[in-house]
Amino acid sequence: MINYITLGTKDIEASAQFYEKLLEDFGAKRLVNMDRIKYIGKNMKEPMVAVCIPYDEQDPRPGNGNMFAIAPGSKEKVDVMYEKAISLGATCDGKPGQRVPKLFYGAYVRDLDGNKICFNFFG
Repeated sequence: MINYITLGTKDIEASAQFYEKLLEDFGAKRLVNMDRIKYIGKNMKEPMVAVCIPYDEQDPRPGNGNMFAIAPGSKEKVDVMYEKAISLGATCDGKPGQRVPKLFYGAYVRDLDGNKICFNFFG
């Protein structure tokens, strides 16, 4: 259903490298490499992350309440993704933990530009 999400960035190359490294264990790589936008994913038919210089060239601003979630497949992998993101320069916005008993385990970070990411496991 979702083709891609677009995140504005001040430093397109640093942002593209962050998402390439963060998502490499899912088989993601840079698929499109234009000056203003870069797409990172497994292929063009599965969900991708796009990073771009905003069209109006103003400083990008993360949306209030906007977030995207990545489901790596287990609680242990949520922890791994959280630690990997932090090691790549993300900031903590909620350490890994059980949020809803027996239902939702999650961890939250902000990327290099302040966009919010959730790593989660349902079950």
